[in-house]
Amino acid sequence: MMTSGVQVSASERRSEGVLKARPVELEDWLNRSIYHPLSRRIALALQHTPVTPNMISITSGLSIVAATACYTLVEGPLGIALGLFFHVLWHVIDGADGDLARLTGKSSPVGEMIDGLCDYVGHIILYTALAFHAGGWAWWAAAFAAASRILQANHIESVRRTYLWRAYGVPWLRQSKSGVAARRSVAAILLAPVAAVYVGLAGLLIPRSAQADALVERLEAAPATREQARSVSRQVGRRALAWQVPLGANLRTLFLGASMALGSPGWFFLFEATALNVLLAASIVRQRRVNKDLTQALEQVAGR
Repeated sequence: MMTSGVQVSASERRSEGVLKARPVELEDWLNRSIYHPLSRRIALALQHTPVTPNMISITSGLSIVAATACYTLVEGPLGIALGLFFHVLWHVIDGADGDLARLTGKSSPVGEMIDGLCDYVGHIILYTALAFHAGGWAWWAAAFAAASRILQANHIESVRRTYLWRAYGVPWLRQSKSGVAARRSVAAILLAPVAAVYVGLAGLLIPRSAQADALVERLEAAPATREQARSVSRQVGRRALAWQVPLGANLRTLFLGASMALGSPGWFFLFEATALNVLLAASIVRQRRVNKDLTQALEQVAGR
């Protein structure tokens, strides 16, 4: 994988359950070529400063608020251009918090949850303001689109994080030993109910995952089978990533800008509520099939 022009080996990617660089199969063109290289530069510039990953997460949420203000308060092409700029800037800053956390050894489930909350709150403000700005039927369209986005975002992020855990050993909220509920800080206690809802929804949107996850846990515990299990998870599990680009955030941001240029956010809301929900359904069906195949493949590893 290429990161900032440096080749990173598989062994360098993972150190004690933390990826030092993003696997190439999780990167689309925008992330690989533009957003994440810029995120990395920001993180490198901030790693020896008092700035924390959580501060960057909050800043990323504020960039969505800035995009909202430009789209709704600045008239004409300038408002559209500035809105799109700040929304694209969110993608860059949103990647920088994770990069800084990895560089400084501050990765944690609590930070992961704060990052997600900043994104959700920022986009709630965006959808509400756009609906108010458009008026009329846009309220209903925005409400349905927002609900759709929550499901779609939870699904695709859970697919990615499950793949990272199975294929590279990077834990996330679904592993109780490293989950938010297992921490004793005030932030962890406050975020635990939110994390429980998030993980519960992920379980519904990634069907038939329990048996495969149990096998991964079992095989991860034994050094003799750990790498075999991860290799199988990469080979079979990457099929689950088929819809990550259209269901991810990158194309949505561009489509929203195009929709505003056409004169209404309604086109964007309809796109999320119709086309992307069809893709969500297709992806859920694919997850079921992939988990079934992965379970069978892991059972063969366990039987060796």
